[in-house]
Amino acid sequence: MNSIKSKGINAFIWDLFGKVGIHASSFIVMIILARLLEPSDFGLIAMIMVIVGIATIFSDIGLGGALIQRRRVLQIHYSSVFFFNITAGFILTLLTFFSASWIANFYNNRDLVSLIEVMSSLFTISSFHAVQTVILRRELKYKLLTQVNLIASISSGVIGVVFALLDFGVWSLVIQILSRELMINIVIWAKTTWIPMVSFSPKALKQLWGYGFHMFLAGVIDTIYEKIDYMIIGKLFSPAILGFFHQAKQLNMFVIKYSSGSLMSVLFPVLSKIQKDINHVQRVVIKSLGVICFITFFLLGELYLTADELIVGLFGTKWEASVYYFKILAISGFAYPISALMVNILSSRGKSKDFLKLEIYKKIIQSINLYILYFYGIEVFLYGLIITSILGTSLNILFAVKEIGLSLLVIFRTIIIEATISLSLILIIIYITDNIYLSGFFMMLLKGILFMSVYIFLNWIFNIQSFQYLIEQLKLIKVRKK
Repeated sequence: MNSIKSKGINAFIWDLFGKVGIHASSFIVMIILARLLEPSDFGLIAMIMVIVGIATIFSDIGLGGALIQRRRVLQIHYSSVFFFNITAGFILTLLTFFSASWIANFYNNRDLVSLIEVMSSLFTISSFHAVQTVILRRELKYKLLTQVNLIASISSGVIGVVFALLDFGVWSLVIQILSRELMINIVIWAKTTWIPMVSFSPKALKQLWGYGFHMFLAGVIDTIYEKIDYMIIGKLFSPAILGFFHQAKQLNMFVIKYSSGSLMSVLFPVLSKIQKDINHVQRVVIKSLGVICFITFFLLGELYLTADELIVGLFGTKWEASVYYFKILAISGFAYPISALMVNILSSRGKSKDFLKLEIYKKIIQSINLYILYFYGIEVFLYGLIITSILGTSLNILFAVKEIGLSLLVIFRTIIIEATISLSLILIIIYITDNIYLSGFFMMLLKGILFMSVYIFLNWIFNIQSFQYLIEQLKLIKVRKK
C-alpha cells in the first residue's frame, strides 16, 4: 500500500509540474494568438471542435478507461485496443471529410468546408498514441507522459504562432492542433518501449466491453452536452460572438480544470488499485476534496475579481465583450473539480452502470438550460449554468457517498465553508475597491493580493480542515523531492 502511495505522490508531482509547464506554454501561445487573430477565427475553430470532440468518443468507445480500471491486463488486450483505435480513427476521418459540406451548411458558413476536411485527419493521427498514453497512466509513469506532452505543446505552439505571423489566419489554429498530435506520436513512439503484437482478439475487446460500454455511453452523453452550447451559439449567432464565448470558457476551464487536473488524472489509477480497501478510499477522497475545495474557491475568487483587467490586459480590447461571459462562468466553475473527484470514485470502482445512470440524470437537468439558451439567449443560459452546476454536483456527491459510505455532512461542509469564505471576500473587495481608481495592472494586483491574503489568513486563523490537508500534501511533496 505504501508503494502505491509513493507512486501516486510521485505521479502527482510530475503531472502537476508537467501541467504547469504545458499549460504555461499553452497560455502564452493563447495570448499571442488572441492578439494576432480575430475572435471570428476562434469561433470557426470552436464550431469544428464540437464535431471533433463528439466524434473522438467513438474512436475509443470507453476501452481506454477499461484498460486502466481492469486489475489484470494482458498484451492481447493492449494490442486489440490499439488496432481497434486505428481502424475507428480512419473511419471517423473518412466520415468527417465527406460530411464537411453538410456541417458547413448547418452553420450557414461555407468557409468551414476546407477547414473541416483538413481537420478530419486528426482522428487518424491521434489514434496511434492512445494506447501508449493509457499504459503510461495505468503504470503511473507521469514523468515520461509529462515530457511527451510538454515537447508537443511547446513545439506546436511555436508553429501556430509562426503561421499566424505569416498571416495564415484561422489556418494557423488548424496547423497548431494537427502538429501537436503529430509531435505526440513522434515523441511517444521514440520514448516508450511498448510495441503492439500483430494480433487482434474480439474476445479481449469483449472482456473490456462490459465496463467500457457503459463508460462509452456516459462519455458520449457528457461530450455532447459539453459541446452542444457551442453548436447552438454557432448556429444562432456570428462566429465572433462564439469566439467571445469560447475564449471566456477556455480561460475559465484553463485555470479551473488544470488546477485540479493533476490530482484527477492520478486519482483514477490510484483509486482503481485500492478499490477493495474502502477505509483507504474514504481517507483519500476526504483529503483530496479538501485540497480541491481550497484551490478551486481560491482561484474562482481571484478570477472573478480580476476578470476585467486580466482579459483586456492579456488579449487586448477587442476581447472586452468576453469579460461578462467569463465572470458568470467563473462562478459556476467550482463544479468541474468537485464533480471530477466524485465520478472518479464510481469509475475507479467499476460502477459503470451507476456512472451512466448519473450522467443521464444530470443531462436531463442540463437539457432545460440548453432550451433556455435556444429561446432566451446566452445571458440567461449563463446564469442557468450556475443552477445546473449546483444540482449536477449534488447528484455526483449523492452517488459517490452512497458507493463508499461517506457522510453527506462531511462532503457538503467542506464545500460550503470554502465557498462562503470566497464569495464573502469577493463582495467585500468589490465594495472596498469600487471607488479606487488605478491603472489596470495595479488594480488587478490590488484585488488579487487582497483576496489571496485574507483568504489564506481566514483559513489559517480558523484552522479550516481543507487548508490543513493542503499543507499536509505540500509537506509530503517537499519530503518526496529531497
